[in-house]
Amino acid sequence: MLISAGRVVTPARVFAPGWVLVDGERISDVGPGAPARPADVELSSATVVPGFVDAHAHGGGGASFDGGSAEEAARVVRAHLAHGTTTMTASLVTDRVEGLAESVRNLADVAEDGLISGIHLEGPWLSPMHAGAHDPALLTDPKPAQVEALLEAGRGHVRMVTLAPELPGGLDAIRQLHAAGVVPGIGHTDATYDLAVAALDAGAAVGTHLFNAMRGLHHREPGPVAALLEHPDAYVELIADGVHVHPAALRLAAGDKPHLTVLVTDAMAAAAAADGDYQLGRLTVSVRDGVARLAEGGAIAGSTLTMAAAVKYAVQVVGLPIADAVRAATASPATMLRLDRIGALLPGFRADLVVLDDDLDVQRVLHRGQWVA
Repeated sequence: MLISAGRVVTPARVFAPGWVLVDGERISDVGPGAPARPADVELSSATVVPGFVDAHAHGGGGASFDGGSAEEAARVVRAHLAHGTTTMTASLVTDRVEGLAESVRNLADVAEDGLISGIHLEGPWLSPMHAGAHDPALLTDPKPAQVEALLEAGRGHVRMVTLAPELPGGLDAIRQLHAAGVVPGIGHTDATYDLAVAALDAGAAVGTHLFNAMRGLHHREPGPVAALLEHPDAYVELIADGVHVHPAALRLAAGDKPHLTVLVTDAMAAAAAADGDYQLGRLTVSVRDGVARLAEGGAIAGSTLTMAAAVKYAVQVVGLPIADAVRAATASPATMLRLDRIGALLPGFRADLVVLDDDLDVQRVLHRGQWVA
């Protein structure tokens, strides 16, 4: 199937116009200008980008990854797929270690079926001072046996773990995760600048939803934000929804690290669904006007964001170049999570792409070489 478009966004450049040749589930070629033969699908006024890769999402479509139900996971994936997300990592909120192990075992089955790209543990090793929408009563310090038990339950599908490095055993846990090939993330943390640097030296590789649920940037104690932004190899997650991060702060981070910025949704069950009351782990979340907050206390509790909305916001409100915004929603999260041949319009990569109109709204989605109904 030969697809031509007014604009095709690749990792290296933007072709305007350009074309993509799909052979089965893979891209066989990509190029600038008009194709050598008439296109099978002509999209002269559209922008074609890779399928979005969401490295941090808890739910959507009224369903959640908590518990690891295959049926619930399928509902989440379908809801986000309609908005252009063709690759999802299932994020789990804090629970007792035994409960998390059961959820991880179930989601490992889902990953082996190819529905999700892996598992992200956000907790239980988080700071009570920055618990956010995690139940403080369930937070604990990391212990080697706990870490090993959860990794074993995942059978190689745990791709990322977010923790607070200042907790007793935190740096050792980062070293343990790094040695196991898992991406350690710094998040929900009160770490100082020096401790965040130590965590990065120990193997931490990403700042989980930068700015949110962490010690703030201060000129005398710059905390984890400065450590993450100045590190040459650390990725930074950003929630581009107009609620979590001010556009100026998002511009600051994305401008400083254009190739290491990762747009995430941190979506909960209300994403691509109606306002109402939902569960996030054991906590009740009230969603009003698309903003999710804990029913008790009012803390922001994830988002109702889709990756398509995040890209649109990043370009139209924040002012990022479309190539940077698309990279942050595709190639960068795929590289961060070490996903092979995902997240770019390149020969040999999986045939996942999204067709956007002039206003950057999703018109069509191609997943594994097939148009999504």
